[in-house]
Parts: sequence; C-alpha cells; structure tokens
Amino acid sequence: MKKLWKIILGIFAIVAGVFALTAKSGNKKQFKKDLKDNKKKLKDVKKAGKELEKEKKAIKEKISKTDTKIKKTKSKVKSTKSAKKTVSNFKKKYGSKK
Repeated sequence: MKKLWKIILGIFAIVAGVFALTAKSGNKKQFKKDLKDNKKKLKDVKKAGKELEKEKKAIKEKISKTDTKIKKTKSKVKSTKSAKKTVSNFKKKYGSKK
C-alpha cells in the first residue's frame, strides 16, 4: 500500500513538474508579447511628443512676434497723462455752476 501511494505521488509530481514548465514558457511568450506592445506604445508616444514640441516652438515664435508688435504699437501711442490733466483743469474752471 505504501508503495502504491509513493507511485501515485511520483506520478503527480511528474505531472505537476511538466505543467509548471509549460506554464512558465507560456508566461515567457506573454511577456515578450507585452514587451513588444509596450515598445510600440512608447514609440507612438514619443512620436506624438515630437509633434507637440514642434507645435510648441511654432506657438512660442508666434507669441514673440506678437509681443514685438505690441511693443511697437505701445511705443507709438502718446501718453494721455497731460491731456487728462488739462481736461480736469477745464472741468474745474468751467464746470457746472450752481
């Protein structure tokens, strides 16, 4: 009886070992597949990142051009400080009399 249990236990051990080896190689295949997918996703993300960097540079150039236009326009505009002072003096002098 003891011998029979040892044989059954040995057969079970062999089956479990074979199963473990086949399961491990399956995981390896899955790992390689996942690795390949991740590399492809990484490549796509890097490509999108490069496109965004190009857009970012173009936008920065537009902003700098706009800033220079604004500075030019502001330099041409005359100050209204003295005109406001003149208007306030006029209002005080000729303003509504009660």
